Amino acid sequence: MALDGTLLYLLREELSRAVGCRVQKINMPTREEMLLALSARGFSANLFIAAGGAFPRIQFTKVLPPNPAQPPMFCMLLRKMLGGARLAEIRQNGLERVLFLDFDSVSELGDPVRLTLCCEMMGRRSNIILVGPDGKMIDAVRRSSPEAEGRLIHPGAVYEMPPPQGKLNWLREPPQATAEAAMTTPGLLSKALCAVMDGVSPLIGRELAFLSCKTVDARTDSMSPLELQRLSVQLERLREQVESGGTPTLVCDPKGTPFELTYCPVTQYGMAAVTSVYPDYSSLLDAFYAKKDQAQRLKAHSAGILKALTTLSERTARKINRQRADLEKTKDREQLRIYGELLKANLHAVQPGDPYCDAVNYYDPDCHVVRIPLNVALSPAANAQKYFKDYRKASAAAGLLGDLIEKGEEELKYFDSVFDELSRAETLSELDAIRDELTAGGYVKDARPSAGKGKRKSPPPLAPLEFRSDEGFTILVGRNNRQNDSLTLGTADKTDLWLHTKGIHGSHVIVRCEGKTPGDTTVTQAAVLAAFYSKGRDSAMVPVDYTLVKHVKKPAGAKPGMVIYTTNETAYVAPDGALAQRLRVDNGKD
Repeated sequence: MALDGTLLYLLREELSRAVGCRVQKINMPTREEMLLALSARGFSANLFIAAGGAFPRIQFTKVLPPNPAQPPMFCMLLRKMLGGARLAEIRQNGLERVLFLDFDSVSELGDPVRLTLCCEMMGRRSNIILVGPDGKMIDAVRRSSPEAEGRLIHPGAVYEMPPPQGKLNWLREPPQATAEAAMTTPGLLSKALCAVMDGVSPLIGRELAFLSCKTVDARTDSMSPLELQRLSVQLERLREQVESGGTPTLVCDPKGTPFELTYCPVTQYGMAAVTSVYPDYSSLLDAFYAKKDQAQRLKAHSAGILKALTTLSERTARKINRQRADLEKTKDREQLRIYGELLKANLHAVQPGDPYCDAVNYYDPDCHVVRIPLNVALSPAANAQKYFKDYRKASAAAGLLGDLIEKGEEELKYFDSVFDELSRAETLSELDAIRDELTAGGYVKDARPSAGKGKRKSPPPLAPLEFRSDEGFTILVGRNNRQNDSLTLGTADKTDLWLHTKGIHGSHVIVRCEGKTPGDTTVTQAAVLAAFYSKGRDSAMVPVDYTLVKHVKKPAGAKPGMVIYTTNETAYVAPDGALAQRLRVDNGKD
């Protein structure tokens, strides 16, 4: 659901608690997101403003996203102009989806100056614009081209509000007038309400239609006078709810996945949805957007890695296909040697300039006559030597191509394992670890900006995922190939239990035995974790091999995560994400 004008109105009331606070820090996790640390005596909060097309909003937040090593230029500008400024007022024109944050700051000359941060929450057209005391824009998250049609967003231009939609401010209009205005728009009542009421989302339009007519599909041209009267009553109730602060409500499907948020009770979904009430709108927005934001950041952060990995994989596959075609050609190399031998034995019968030589093939049990093609530009002896030379080249190529194809197939398997890592990454740190792995292997260049002079400072290594079995044994799960190697070959003791999916890319799993023998419950739970943290996590049943760590070896020159093992047994288990969540110790924290 988009942030509608009414919810923004309620958020403004909530955010007004920060009026009088000073800006302590300004960060921009992405080019379209901003985080202001505000504090005053007895109060502090992190104000999050997002102008991204996916989830635009403004709120207090307790979920602090990671910051880039190099802040965007707009962030540097804000730090210069708003650092230490006092939030003086938060304004909204009617129910427009724009909040104005007025800051009292000091100019470079030491004069007091009022700067305004215009937060436009309008879907794909959302923006954050810094406006000076003269009403001219200083800069914006998104600029528009001077040649583009519509509103000009550019430094030096006068700030103008987005064009008004001409809708009713239903909080100020009599409910009956709003209901009658909706009747002038033919079609679905829910859409008619959204068309005439300012700051109302489709969810609220459907809820009003459902409460008034017992169906979300009610139409304005078939409403009875009684239903019209009910609509006026529901509009009055909704206005009373909003004026009293509303009810921060989260709507989830039966599986617990949020899909709507609003400021009033929702009844239109019946038993198909579950609603939860939150203490304030900021915590409601955190609950609704936290996972969505994380997924969005992971998608954006992994796009470059995924593109590079796809290119590498496709290039390697094409190279292997060419090498296989070349290897296929070398299968007839024995014929080259035979031609050379026969031609050498029949040099007396060949004249310079002959295009071919007919000779009895004494390598053939039936001694058939074969015709040997000749290069007329070469002498008969030179033709024979060329056949021998081509034979030696084909023989050498066959051996070399076989090794190259085997190496290429190993690389494809490795790339497949990295694809699996990428699909299971839960944090930006894990994505950075995957990038570092590919960089260390020479597959990609690290294009991330350096935090300072010299080489980029390496982040601290990630710890493996940690779980606790019902029998009390610690179970460690590698997050990526390099950590798999470190976990199996470094962290684990020789007597610990090692598990991995059979013939399927996945994480190395270690059961820390510490001199004890794990029971069947621990082994089964560790196998379930190995299945869940593998490429087979969506399968009904997955084979998992297990053995002692001392039976696991890494061949010389093998790719990260690649090992061989012996003396193993195999268990067949079903991947279970709920079990993984229940046994997890670190709760997803790095």
